[in-house]
Amino acid sequence: MRRIDILLASELTGGLAPFRHDDIEVVLHRWTDFAELPLIEGALWIFIDWVLPEMSGLELCRRLRADAITSHAHVTIVLEEDNVEDRKRALRMGADDYMVGPLTRNALLDRVLGASLSEQDSAGIRVVAQGDLTVDLAAFQARWQGKPISLMPNELRLLRYFIEHPGRVFTRTQLIAALGKQEPPVDERTVDVWIGRLRRALKGVGAGNPLRTVRSLGYVFDTL
Repeated sequence: MRRIDILLASELTGGLAPFRHDDIEVVLHRWTDFAELPLIEGALWIFIDWVLPEMSGLELCRRLRADAITSHAHVTIVLEEDNVEDRKRALRMGADDYMVGPLTRNALLDRVLGASLSEQDSAGIRVVAQGDLTVDLAAFQARWQGKPISLMPNELRLLRYFIEHPGRVFTRTQLIAALGKQEPPVDERTVDVWIGRLRRALKGVGAGNPLRTVRSLGYVFDTL
């Protein structure tokens, strides 16, 4: 099954429930903290309003294109009205497409599912790395200096997220949200179990312990 991750910088009429159609799974994420991304596991689409609370949609689009993690994303600017000059400005800033708002769930899904996904699927990130530690997304395999690391799915996804965000402290709640584990709810102490298994696996292949506990806050991945 092919997966599409959709980031939304504003509320969506119709809700954010996952959607499945034939061999495609669409996962929608409400994205309010532009400094932190959720875990992206499929082709990435981002819908940005023309006007946002903290910055313009054009500025956010520029930042996305400058970031290696999101540079490949399919970006759609949601215009307040069908203005020719606004369309041109959006495309010049790096947007792939534009729509006229307000954005609804049905309109969003029609746009995504109506597009050709083969090119988008192949454009995504396939390997993330931090020093000698790598995660091959296509093979769903982590390695240290080329040596495979035996990890369960949640620990592998957690490791990938830490590698993508080195040096940042995450609370247990933030990690649960990043891995998309809010429904059904996951106990925060489950994160400690994931961290413990991940630490043992990394130490077992000689990678040391790059995961540091920050008292009363959470965990951080120290750069190797």
